[in-house]
Amino acid sequence: MHQAIDIEALCAQRGLRITDQRRVIAKVLSESTDHPDVEALHERASAIDPRISIATVYRTVRLFEEAGILDRHDFGDGRSRYEAAPEAHHDHLIDVETGKVIEFVDPELEALQRLIAEKLGYRLVDHRMELYGVRLERDA
Repeated sequence: MHQAIDIEALCAQRGLRITDQRRVIAKVLSESTDHPDVEALHERASAIDPRISIATVYRTVRLFEEAGILDRHDFGDGRSRYEAAPEAHHDHLIDVETGKVIEFVDPELEALQRLIAEKLGYRLVDHRMELYGVRLERDA
């Protein structure tokens, strides 16, 4: 479900100055298929450029988030995790035992959410859904 988003190109579109270190962090984020936290981003970015400090990663993700390039998630594990702001809406299922994040889209669920908003007298303009679960035991 995860599609690569060119974060460096989004920075250019929004007029953000892109330094060499921001370019590395943008590349790492663009290539991430998971939802990394700042520590994981720092580990991956500093493997490419050892001069990148964790403070630089924190400043960069905050800048990208404020520019609408990144979405920050708190999946209940005490860490802010990031993904490129998706072009298409999706929801998340979080495995509470492993921390794995599964992205999904369900048209029936989307329709039900709109219907609920309408029943309550609202037009739905946005939402975020996070489901938390444990893997079902499979019979051997």
